[in-house]
Amino acid sequence: MEYTIANLARLSGVTTRTLRYYDQIGLLCPTRVSNGYRIYGKKEVDRLQQILFYREMGVELKQIGEILDHPDFNQEKALEEHLSRLLKEKIRINALIQNVTKTIQTMKGEIIMNDNEKFEGFKEKLIADNEEKYGEEIRRKYGDDTVETSNAKLKGMNEEKWKEAENLRIQMEQTLAEAFKEGNPSGKLAQDACEMHKQWLCIFWPEGMYSKEGHKGLADMYVADERFRANYDKIAPGCTEFLRDAIYIFCS
Repeated sequence: MEYTIANLARLSGVTTRTLRYYDQIGLLCPTRVSNGYRIYGKKEVDRLQQILFYREMGVELKQIGEILDHPDFNQEKALEEHLSRLLKEKIRINALIQNVTKTIQTMKGEIIMNDNEKFEGFKEKLIADNEEKYGEEIRRKYGDDTVETSNAKLKGMNEEKWKEAENLRIQMEQTLAEAFKEGNPSGKLAQDACEMHKQWLCIFWPEGMYSKEGHKGLADMYVADERFRANYDKIAPGCTEFLRDAIYIFCS
């Protein structure tokens, strides 16, 4: 079945202006132009579906084009990945819904939530976000058992421990920012930041997992992967390398 640009807009919920822009940048071109009208076929409809899936995940248009035009792109595999992400998102949203519902019931005096339940939805969100962003790399480096044990530890974390971890993270980043201004990875501030980073890791990592080699390996991953790098380069450009150097000194 073929569609004019107006019909495809109604079918997909995408405006005709957006479809024209996609054509302009080469992301989604019509199968042909007839009497001045853009005509789209099944192939273009399927491609638009993929574009919308990736846009829903926040992927930039340029990157979407690179993904879809890659010679190894597999539509079935892409759909399976979309489904996996959606199922994880469903679990996260359901946990938040339950959390809010229980909170309302508690305020009405219908039930009593324990401290662990109060943070269940937020912990589920954190786990889902970490899996989405870093799951593949972390599982490859540390193994599925280690990751699952760490997730289980996070799920069982009470309010006090949760606050301790968050306060430690904030204090560590503030100390790291001051150390970066000094520019000395072996200085007291930088090494204090590394000690706090170690304590923060031990809150989340399985019991007995911490090692100096593991700490250095994580620092290397921070630098090598842009997604990890962004966490500390938001403090200041180059801060991730500075932290890596400080951790190497800390672990020497």
